[in-house]
Amino acid sequence: MLLHARILGIGAALALTACASAPPRPGLYAELGGGEGIQAIVDGFLGHVAEDARINHFFAGTDVMRLREKLAEQICVEAGGPCTYTGVAMDVIHAGRGIDAAAFNAVVEDLVAAMDDQGVSVSAQNRLLRQLPPLREDIIHR
Repeated sequence: MLLHARILGIGAALALTACASAPPRPGLYAELGGGEGIQAIVDGFLGHVAEDARINHFFAGTDVMRLREKLAEQICVEAGGPCTYTGVAMDVIHAGRGIDAAAFNAVVEDLVAAMDDQGVSVSAQNRLLRQLPPLREDIIHR
């Protein structure tokens, strides 16, 4: 019994030592560069969208400055940052626009390109992209 307790104690000490020596993983918000990094991603994303003939027509007539602000808020929220999304609900803002899966995927490709441009790690990109499926359901209208 004493030997069993000693082995458990050693195992616990090793586990605590491993945890103490491993640097904490920064949050996604920090990995995206905080507010400034997210704004740079949004600006790059808007540039990619403007040049993307597959989808730029969906943004015709859009108030780009408002879109820029709301996209930054939304990415900040999805990344766990200190933000609140104050825009219109995704299903409402995208209703009647005829957005299909191909258009949604093109937007995601442009977002990935913008994150690549900013040097965001693939791991951080994937963590952000995992937040998109619930939004997808609100954006694509059949």
